[in-house]
Amino acid sequence: MASNKASSPRQQKHLAVLIDADNAPAAIVEGLFEEIAKYGIASVKRIYGDWTSPQLGKWKQVLLDHSIQPIQQFAYTRGKNATDSALIIDAMDLLYTRRFDGFCLVSSDSDFTRLAARLREEGLTVYGFGESKTPDPFVRACDKFIYTEILRASREPAAESDQDKERGETPAEPAKAPAKPKAQKVPVEFIAKVLDDIADDEDDWVQLGALGQNIDKLRPDFDPRLYGYKKLSELIKAQPRHFELVTRESGSGNKVLYVRNRRPAAK
Repeated sequence: MASNKASSPRQQKHLAVLIDADNAPAAIVEGLFEEIAKYGIASVKRIYGDWTSPQLGKWKQVLLDHSIQPIQQFAYTRGKNATDSALIIDAMDLLYTRRFDGFCLVSSDSDFTRLAARLREEGLTVYGFGESKTPDPFVRACDKFIYTEILRASREPAAESDQDKERGETPAEPAKAPAKPKAQKVPVEFIAKVLDDIADDEDDWVQLGALGQNIDKLRPDFDPRLYGYKKLSELIKAQPRHFELVTRESGSGNKVLYVRNRRPAAK
């Protein structure tokens, strides 16, 4: 009997999401899980901190809504972060279950640099999430790193609910949208060099997907949204002086985008 395995849909990655509550703001929670859904299924969702502390009050309000399991960790000694140790121990326990394809480490703390590297040594994909202040070693230790300012800016302020309108109630202060990060200058020289390095056809055309994969290998924190674009294709299209973008039809009839460095005009 022929196997149905080949015809089954591509299996999504199972991810373990571990959040350092001391170094991640609760305001990112909506955007965080929307982003994680792009990469796989959040099979485990745990958040670590001292839940007796009033500083974690905002996180307490969203844990049930997102089915995040809080892990209590008391601060045994002042000045020492026991939360980090608890998260690292749990990560290693989850690693050895061999049930996961990747980990999402949510923190701006460089103490997780070695953890990210260790998980990758086991062949797992590591997605990092942290603020722009995150030290570079932790960013580089991840396969992909997403700055949480992007996630906060993507969320609109909460609208007044229908129940509030019926009761005639209005918020004391209107919700304010988070400040949108200032768009950075597009690193065209870097992109151009990557294209030169991976082009293998005589016309120098490269599949856009291959370009994105190689950029991520070199700069895990590269994200078109940092430069004001939702997708890499939009970023490339907006740089006509530097790049050419075309659509070709593959053998299966799918449309595939190709990009190359713009060639000088023939005289």
